[in-house]
Amino acid sequence: MSHRTTHKLRRVLPVTGNVLVSKGDVVEARQIVAETFMPGDIFPLNLANQLSMPPGDVPECVTVQIGDQVNEGDVLAETRGIFGMFKSIYLSPSSGVVETISDVTGQIILRGEPHPVNVLAFMPGKVIEVIKEQGVVIESEVSFIQGIFGIGGESFGEIVLACDSPDDVLTAELINEEMKDSVIIGGARMTSEAIQKAIDIGAAGLVSGGIDDQDLKEILGYDLGVAITGSETLGLTVIITEGFGDVAMAKRTFELLKSTAGKDASINGATQIRAGVIRPSIIIPVDETVAVAGLDADHESGILEVGSPVRIIRAPYFGEIGEVHSLPSNPQMLESGTTTRVLEVMTENGNILSIPRANIELIAGYDVT
Repeated sequence: MSHRTTHKLRRVLPVTGNVLVSKGDVVEARQIVAETFMPGDIFPLNLANQLSMPPGDVPECVTVQIGDQVNEGDVLAETRGIFGMFKSIYLSPSSGVVETISDVTGQIILRGEPHPVNVLAFMPGKVIEVIKEQGVVIESEVSFIQGIFGIGGESFGEIVLACDSPDDVLTAELINEEMKDSVIIGGARMTSEAIQKAIDIGAAGLVSGGIDDQDLKEILGYDLGVAITGSETLGLTVIITEGFGDVAMAKRTFELLKSTAGKDASINGATQIRAGVIRPSIIIPVDETVAVAGLDADHESGILEVGSPVRIIRAPYFGEIGEVHSLPSNPQMLESGTTTRVLEVMTENGNILSIPRANIELIAGYDVT
């Protein structure tokens, strides 16, 4: 988490296409910065079967040629009939382009209309680099929060608080129609009823400290495996900031979100916990003329040192927040029998834990109180 940081965001197309902005341009979050067209769907049409003829006779009956553009309802093939009568006609079931006409299978392959693919800027900022035929890199001053887990893709909305405290459970009763198109901020665990209510009113997103795995299964309709998320079609984006269970949102995270109530945010629930880690994120533009109070400059650089705020990201202390108490120089043996470098973390309740360094992450701008 960072109250204020210069954030760079790479926005690229899945395949080559057209970049619509130039280096130095100032863009808005919902602005299209690059576009392309993905090949349309393939429609194999078995004319031999439909017209009751040998495959080798199909090319003689086809009324189109390879490369022709056809519309739904156009005549693709017509039999000769008997003395000009009793002809059979086959109409195109879809619009597209004729790719192949086979006298072996008796099929026409029709390629459907191309699918447009647009890449949005996702956050307002300045284009600092144009990647030819692919996309751009955008830079901006933002408040940046990463969660532990999320579902749903990118969305945008105004930040609205539903809970008064990071310890409050986010229930359906706290969500109302006025929160439509908003990013709703909860406190501790969000219930399945709250998620469903947010979907029903048309909220853009839901952010809270924790979620029960059974509630998640109830909403999705299936157990979520260990894979990348973000392609779910719930109708909103869900971000969990701390972990699974009845976990309160970190106080500093809640206070930051509370201070930005009424501002527009860009959120993305995509998560991947294997190689190439992807974390769900919340991006809130910061007015460059406004100083953000309460930042600890000594720990904003991302350097791991005594006093640095950290979050533990592995069991059995998953989600615990604290600060670095000491950095032993010699590797230590763990219960598993492996030897690795560790650090000591003083948690918010005063406990000192010895944790492998790979099992923590830095939290920029966080003060343990």
